[in-house]
Amino acid sequence: MHILVRTCFTFLFALNALAHDHHDELTEEETSAPIDNILWIHILLQSLVWGVIFPIGMVLGLSRSRWHVPLQVTGYALTVGGYILGHSHKGRAFLAGVHGKFANILIVPILGQLAVGIYLKLHINEKSIRPYIVTLHGIIGKAYPIFGWAQILFGFIAFRGYCRGGALGQCLAHYIMGSGFIAYSVMMTIILLVGEQWIRRSGRSPEFFDSVVITLWVRTVSFCIVNTFTEHHGGAWSVKDMQHTIMGVLWWTGGILGIFLSRNNQRNVVPGIIIFLTGWGMSGHAQALMISTQVHAMFGYTLMLAGLTRILEVCFFAPSFAVDAADDDNRSEHTLADGAGARPQAQQSAKAAASRSFRFLPPFLLVAAGLLFMSATDEELRYAHGLELDHVTYILSVFSMAFLLYAFIVSLVSLYSTSGRNAPGAAGGAGAIDERAIELVSPRGAAKWYARVPTQGAGPHAHVLGDDDEEEEEDMMAPHLSIRR
Repeated sequence: MHILVRTCFTFLFALNALAHDHHDELTEEETSAPIDNILWIHILLQSLVWGVIFPIGMVLGLSRSRWHVPLQVTGYALTVGGYILGHSHKGRAFLAGVHGKFANILIVPILGQLAVGIYLKLHINEKSIRPYIVTLHGIIGKAYPIFGWAQILFGFIAFRGYCRGGALGQCLAHYIMGSGFIAYSVMMTIILLVGEQWIRRSGRSPEFFDSVVITLWVRTVSFCIVNTFTEHHGGAWSVKDMQHTIMGVLWWTGGILGIFLSRNNQRNVVPGIIIFLTGWGMSGHAQALMISTQVHAMFGYTLMLAGLTRILEVCFFAPSFAVDAADDDNRSEHTLADGAGARPQAQQSAKAAASRSFRFLPPFLLVAAGLLFMSATDEELRYAHGLELDHVTYILSVFSMAFLLYAFIVSLVSLYSTSGRNAPGAAGGAGAIDERAIELVSPRGAAKWYARVPTQGAGPHAHVLGDDDEEEEEDMMAPHLSIRR
């Protein structure tokens, strides 16, 4: 408690003591000056805080871990240090831009979260005001990763001097759309790994949410119903104008179909088809530079593969759920058993293992596609061309970043399922999350959202997935896992 109060006042004092002149005009000597060590420390420190510490702290808060408060307090203290360093560096100067302005805006949620955290530690007005404050605390905390992603991106733009003048529109299109694919990947990962029970309670299939987002996703590129008819701004229609506009039409018309097919909790392949067609369209997007054409083509191929794997996940690799054996008379047409009866146990276990592995592929490809598109602006590729980088080196570098980013995403999901109230042996551990439970047994009367699309020859019988020989010895020592409502 004392640390929280002291950190809050230290932060206020630091902000009042700082005065930073923003530059509207700079000489070439100022913009090309060397970058000093203070600025490098600022970049690394703030990237660590907003890109790593705060997201981890948010996850620990969701799991009610006792390490949530110490980690967030550490993040706030380091934020103050990074803010001071950002206003104290020498050497290279930067034009006034959105990075500095957004840093000032971030003061509001930072101080708001500190004040809310201090109030919650006081444990007053437990039944009247506190429930609303808890909700506010959760909303601000969940927004921190979004704030951090945006500010790190703004910092990169300021560092390179990008997105000014006529380049602003392309920057918005690439960075917003690329970030959108990564956000889509995060949501898909959460749903596939730990979000099944929430989806069941919602009464909707995953494709319903996919289709709603696809239909109404408001951003400055044309892939949404709002901007479909605003991409062209007068004059003669170019090939790119027509391509952008028809892609927007594709998204909102396909999204409407996906919403309709998702009724009654049914899964469908429309979102995967839309992603595949978008990738196909982008793979043929001709550019001025060869490296740019190659990077855009790879982005398109990656997106096509993401759509294809999403279709395969829905149709063939989704874990099957069945009613209990005691309720065998109430057989469901959505279960996976052939007409001759149950599959062998080994075959069922192999399918469950394949499902556990395959479910990571679509969201990873979305992360890779998002980073590729964010790395495909004219300014970035002209810079790479000036360094004489070939497209193979450039693309593989982006995929390397995609591996790191997706590893962090999956590690955060895993941390949630193994920390705080979800930790093994924690009090009230009945609510703990176990990934194996998603594939092994279904609850009685389970919703149909996670069963694969029925195929010809699927029989009416319901059977529970068995364990292979390697798991049988373990199961003798532990109770069988299942998800119960």
